[in-house]
Amino acid sequence: MPLSSDQVVALAPDAASAAAGRKLANARHWKSLGQGAGAAWGECQGSALYQVRAELASLTVTCSCPSRKFPCKHGLGLLLLVAAGDREVPAAEPPAWVAAWLAKRAAAGEAKHEPEARPPAQKADSANGGPSADQIKRQRQREALIVAGLDSLDRWLNDLVRTGLAAVETQPATFWKRQAATMVDAQAPGIAARLRHIAEIPGSAPGWPDQLLGELGRLALLTHAYRRADGLAAPLREDVRQLVGWTLKEDEITAHGDLVSDDWLILGQSISDEERVRTQRTWLIGHQTRRPALILQFAFGGAPFKETFLPGTCQSGELAFWPGAAPLRARFESRCGAMAPVTGTLPGAASVEAFLAGVAAALARQPWQDRFLCVLTNVTPVYAPDGDHWHLRDSGGGALRLAGADHWKLLAVSGGAPVDVAGEWDGAAVLPLGVVADGTFYQLREEAT
Repeated sequence: MPLSSDQVVALAPDAASAAAGRKLANARHWKSLGQGAGAAWGECQGSALYQVRAELASLTVTCSCPSRKFPCKHGLGLLLLVAAGDREVPAAEPPAWVAAWLAKRAAAGEAKHEPEARPPAQKADSANGGPSADQIKRQRQREALIVAGLDSLDRWLNDLVRTGLAAVETQPATFWKRQAATMVDAQAPGIAARLRHIAEIPGSAPGWPDQLLGELGRLALLTHAYRRADGLAAPLREDVRQLVGWTLKEDEITAHGDLVSDDWLILGQSISDEERVRTQRTWLIGHQTRRPALILQFAFGGAPFKETFLPGTCQSGELAFWPGAAPLRARFESRCGAMAPVTGTLPGAASVEAFLAGVAAALARQPWQDRFLCVLTNVTPVYAPDGDHWHLRDSGGGALRLAGADHWKLLAVSGGAPVDVAGEWDGAAVLPLGVVADGTFYQLREEAT
């Protein structure tokens, strides 16, 4: 069965939607139920007769109801019926209103891979299809703004270090916000985001001055690397430009990044909030290639994330990786077949030492990476009550500290025995996201701040 009821409920935007979806998971509320061609559909009777469609490979759900929640209660009800098996949603040929929707999605997918047509006024000036004169002018203007902003930032950093870091702890939040706003004005949003992150370090832990100095050093390294980008290898140059704030179009990712086909295990998600922007990090690993991948999604003003990914499932497909010296960020170029549950052992590191060696190798290629997928096999969760700390310990005695202070579910699932754990490593601690015990995957966390 590609879906379980627990997985469907995990998609609910809130508890009320989950409860309403369960009530609608009964065929008596529906007409024209069916599934086929990778989709499921039905008409749900509410205050009106709502048409509900779901693409099962991507869990994309649409409904004709006016709800702004995603998925709505009708979509959840349909997916719960699918999870119940074929007896609830029989195989059938898609009706016209479903077939038209599927055709439109397929056409949109094909158009995404076709070269973008440009109006005559924006055609390239060069014979080989290079940028137009207007595009070159805008790029040069932005380059000048960024370099001027980085010059100002370097002076600010020099003053900060010269006067000493001790005074930073007493600075108001506006001390950092003003500098971040200056970098936004300089069209370097990546630098601004890094400054907002650094602002959280002072006073956060006993060893915060060392951590702050390290992050300021990495920031200074980035500003100097940007000015010397022409002398960097092409993959690292791509990283530096993206870290500063230059973005790539989808066709550029496909053209310059790696395309990797595999059975992708979706191991966990973490969600963070910053002002009105929510960021979702979905971590995957290839079953055959053992290649880690990170899918980043952003939602603004309470809007839902564009794509749905279920931790604990395996999805066959092709990932397109952003070009870089240590490619990690990716997006699904295509998904094929139904999802299957993650079972058996995870393709991970056999020891803490092996995992940290992989992190060191990645940082040697790209020193600004700050989060890594951590997959450890045969590790035991250990609680130290004297220090109120949790660790993952391997068979050789190597250990990694766990982020947070409440990991009783992880301990209960393990039963004190070795398990496979997937989490997010930030250089100091692992945020556990999923665990496999006795061949069964358990999701540990949906959101993190």
